[in-house]
Amino acid sequence: MRASSDARPDAETWIIASAMIHRQNALPDGRTVQEQSAAEWREALAEVFEAGFTDVDPTDSWIRLADLEPARLDEFMAVARDVGLSVPAISTARRSVIDPERGEEYLAYGHRVIDTAAKIGAGAVSFGLFGPLTEAQKRALWFWTMPGVVNPDDPAIWRKAVERIRDLGRHAGELGIELALEMYEDTYLGTADSSVRFATDVDLPNVKINCDLGNLIRLHRPVEHWQSMMEKLAPFAGYWHAKNYFRMEDEATGAVMTTPAPLELGIINYRAAVRMALAHGFRSAFLLEHYGGDGLSVCGQNRTYLRHILKAVTVSA
Repeated sequence: MRASSDARPDAETWIIASAMIHRQNALPDGRTVQEQSAAEWREALAEVFEAGFTDVDPTDSWIRLADLEPARLDEFMAVARDVGLSVPAISTARRSVIDPERGEEYLAYGHRVIDTAAKIGAGAVSFGLFGPLTEAQKRALWFWTMPGVVNPDDPAIWRKAVERIRDLGRHAGELGIELALEMYEDTYLGTADSSVRFATDVDLPNVKINCDLGNLIRLHRPVEHWQSMMEKLAPFAGYWHAKNYFRMEDEATGAVMTTPAPLELGIINYRAAVRMALAHGFRSAFLLEHYGGDGLSVCGQNRTYLRHILKAVTVSA
């Protein structure tokens, strides 16, 4: 299954996948999801199907498909198919190709992710330049309220990032796979302007921007209005991590407070954002994420909402 095509999908068949951020890689018994049995994988994937999804992005914070032995990868995919799920894309997290200590390791891993995507028939991969959570972020209720790793203000490191992403992008392009660059604060993809500049520097037709506006509007600091950001990003939009937040700003004190929100209730108007992307030829898949509470159930509700607005927007287009 491919995440995008030349023809616009219809609202009912548009790929809307669930992330697996509601589950962790590390298990209470000391094992990781990498070591689980097929029956244990089945339990996790079956609940995604029961939440209304037919597509799942395994999300490497849950399981690293690219690090499974071939037989185990085949086993995972057989379980997913038997449950009723397709895998249209693979997202990576906190494995930056410019990590000062492990950048080359993560670059090699990125190439394995692309090869794995091709092997299982996934049409998109998502990479970001954000680093591991700091200890302060791990202790916080919401990790985005504490400072994290910052990409250096260094033209040489910017060029290295562009070159390494271009290397991954060429590999992906040879295999007919879209590469989406995830927006994230304090990285070279930390604003709409810098994201557009970075994607323009990479300059490959299959390298798009993962317009994860939620990663930015949740910050407890001034940020550009989502509509202004989306207007700049729409021509570059690719595989899209969609989530929303409530955001309150006190103009008198400068205080900002945010908390996760269902897609249709938060500050980002996804009906308008999707319309902007479609006007520029957006054809890629969506990935739904939600932090806190029963995130999977909220994503299931978000899928229904997104399907509804896709139908309204595509019919009127």
